[in-house]
Amino acid sequence: MLGVWQLVSTAGLISVQKLPAPSTIARTAIDLCTHDSAAYGTLQGAILASLERFAVGFALGASVAVVLAVVAGLSMRGENAIDPLMQMLRTVPLFGLVPIFIVWFGIGQLPKYLLIALGAAIPLYLNTFAGIRGVDAKLGELSRSLGLRRIEFLRNVVLPGALPSVLVGLRQSLGVAWLSLVVAEQLNTSSGLGFMIDQATQFLQNNVIFVALLVYTVLGLVTDAFVRLVERRALSWQRGLLS
Repeated sequence: MLGVWQLVSTAGLISVQKLPAPSTIARTAIDLCTHDSAAYGTLQGAILASLERFAVGFALGASVAVVLAVVAGLSMRGENAIDPLMQMLRTVPLFGLVPIFIVWFGIGQLPKYLLIALGAAIPLYLNTFAGIRGVDAKLGELSRSLGLRRIEFLRNVVLPGALPSVLVGLRQSLGVAWLSLVVAEQLNTSSGLGFMIDQATQFLQNNVIFVALLVYTVLGLVTDAFVRLVERRALSWQRGLLS
């Protein structure tokens, strides 16, 4: 793919202003890493700023999602109170929330964290809730006959049974969190990959935009690979199903 991309750009079949060659993007990335640009700062500085927003927002959203999913999954009252609200939020576009969050929370870091948290929470909540409800009811009867306390039932029966769905939701929520970060960093930022894209758009520097987008892609692949590694180890008993 990279070879075809380079060939198309070198042959002039597509304007370099529209699609810079991979070699141009690589040189731009090296230049951004080695020189502190007045417009963008350094690439590593932008990555660190974006990672900090991502980590805080994702941790907040994931924590809330798991707690809400457990409450809704183990109680009909909890489901009636929580699930309709989460289903409603699932249909709300993040871009539509930007002006509301600015009015409510200002233009600091808080609205950015909340946008990322909201994007991350929905897929993880849905999959964790489905995983909890998918646990065999007979296991609940067995735990009661064995006299397990509520916390023991949750730790030893519910969470292990729901783990495959939780890990699927975790992978999805990480992907949505990275997309939410792109939205959040268009919101009056002075650092980060989103700020770099915004500045490059004003100066018509598509090579810088492609560098930032590729970094987003690499970061997304790295976090997904980490979850897949955890998944392979935590669900090693499922390997027998693979041919």
